[in-house]
Amino acid sequence: MRLKNARAISRMRDAGRLVAESFALLGENVKPGVSLHELDQIVENYILKQGAETLYKGYQGSSAEHPPFPGTICASVNHEICHGLPDGRILKEGDIIGIDIGLKYKGWCGDACVTFPVGKISASTEHLLTIARECLRIGIEAAQPGGYLNDIGAAIQGYADAQGVTVVHEWGGHGIGRTLHESPSVSHIRQPGRGPKLRPGMVFTIEPMINAGAHQWLLLEDGWTVITKDGKLSAQYEHTIAITPHGPEILSTL
Repeated sequence: MRLKNARAISRMRDAGRLVAESFALLGENVKPGVSLHELDQIVENYILKQGAETLYKGYQGSSAEHPPFPGTICASVNHEICHGLPDGRILKEGDIIGIDIGLKYKGWCGDACVTFPVGKISASTEHLLTIARECLRIGIEAAQPGGYLNDIGAAIQGYADAQGVTVVHEWGGHGIGRTLHESPSVSHIRQPGRGPKLRPGMVFTIEPMINAGAHQWLLLEDGWTVITKDGKLSAQYEHTIAITPHGPEILSTL
């Protein structure tokens, strides 16, 4: 694991702030009648205007045969868990959309995800979003110096189980720094052991994906979009955090 010094964390705080500003801008534009492509262009234009680079556009994936990701944002609608394509689909009243943004600013990465309601949503859908936000908060709270990495997933799954929802097992958080994906891998579910000890200077994402139904998923033929196997809704929130001597610090915030 690559520990970050105070200067590196400061730079990552700057990158995270631009991610948060992008979400603030999106909050004014996520509404019925808007296309996913329009939202993608809004974020791309903002990132480039700030002198930053997009991280997802053109991302190759796990092999040379894997199609490069076509957009600046991941846009996952309703039963899409993650990595949805920002195409020409039009949002409608009652939808939810999980938007994931990654960028690099002055050599350092920022990464976060927010699930937005589109217009007025049902009470049950709003409840799912509330639970998903709380899963992230609880996961961050569990990331204490001197604790252990797998305390995070144990806390998240314990809360999710009590709420009658499920946590996607195979997709987790990750270390981040000068590159988007570094060690460690961060599980959002219970693991047999507690994992490595959390030390100041560790920087990683926590990004639980919370399903209204079962945790199983399917990958679509586009090679990117992950959906719930049972077709029920999924919501995700993500932050980049740094472990400090005083506790976890959220870097992807205003």
